[in-house]
Amino acid sequence: MAEKRAKIAAVDPVWTRICDEARKAVHDEPLLGGLIHSGLLHHASFERALAYRFSLKLASGEMSEQILREFADEAYADEPDLGQAARADLVAVHDRDPACHRYVQPVLFFKGFQALQAYRVGHWLWRKGRHDMAYFVQMRTSEAFGVDIHPAARIGRGLMIDHAHSIVIGETAVVGDNVSMLHSVTLGGTGKQEQDRHPKIGNGVLIGAGAKVLGNIRVGDNSRIAAGSVVLEDVPECKTVAGVPAHIVGEAGCEHPATEMDQLIRE
Repeated sequence: MAEKRAKIAAVDPVWTRICDEARKAVHDEPLLGGLIHSGLLHHASFERALAYRFSLKLASGEMSEQILREFADEAYADEPDLGQAARADLVAVHDRDPACHRYVQPVLFFKGFQALQAYRVGHWLWRKGRHDMAYFVQMRTSEAFGVDIHPAARIGRGLMIDHAHSIVIGETAVVGDNVSMLHSVTLGGTGKQEQDRHPKIGNGVLIGAGAKVLGNIRVGDNSRIAAGSVVLEDVPECKTVAGVPAHIVGEAGCEHPATEMDQLIRE
C-alpha cells in the first residue's frame, strides 16, 4: 500500500495530499466520515471528485445529479486542462487565504473554489456549443454559491475568490492568471451594447472587496484595485488605483500583489 501511494504521489501530489488530509479529517471528526468518503476518498482522481462535487451541489428538481455528473465527467475527460486549472486554483487559495490551512478545505467547504470549478465546466459546455446547458450551470452556480459568471467569460489559472459573495463577471470579460479578488466584485459593462463590453484583467492583479470594474477597459498586470473603487478607465501595469471614480494613487507596492494580498495604501 505504501508503495502504491508513493507512485500516486509522484504522478499527482496534489490529489495524494488531499486524500491524506481527508483521512486525517475522518479520524479527527468521524461524523464527517460519510461526507468525506463520498466526496473524496471514494474517487480515483481529483477530476472524478470534482465532477461528483459539481453534480451534488448543482442538482435540483429540474436537473438530476446523474445528468450533471455525466457531462462533468465528460468535460474533465475531454479537456485535461480543466483539472490542471483546478489544481492551480486550489494551490492559489491555500497559499493566499490565511483561513485555509489544508488543501481539503476549498474542495469541501469554500464556495469560491467550488463556484469557479462549476464555471469551468460551464465554459467547456459553452465552447462545445451547448449554450443552453451552460446557461443552466450559470444559473445554478449563482443560486447555490452567489457567484454569477457568464460561461463565455475567459478566466485563467490560479484565481482566488475570497469569501465569494456577490461576484459578477460578464460575458466578454477576460481574467488573467494568478488573479485574486474579494467579495462583491463586479466585472461589468456600462450600458446595453452587445459587443465586447467587459473588462480585461491582466495577470497577477489584486481586486479589493466591493470594487466595480466597468466597460471594455484594460487593467494592467500586477496592479491593485482598492476596495470599493469604481474603475472606468484603463489601469497601467504595477499601479494602485482607488476612489470613485478610481484614479492612480501610487505604485502597486510589491512585485506580485495578488500573491501578497496587501491591500493597504501607503504614502
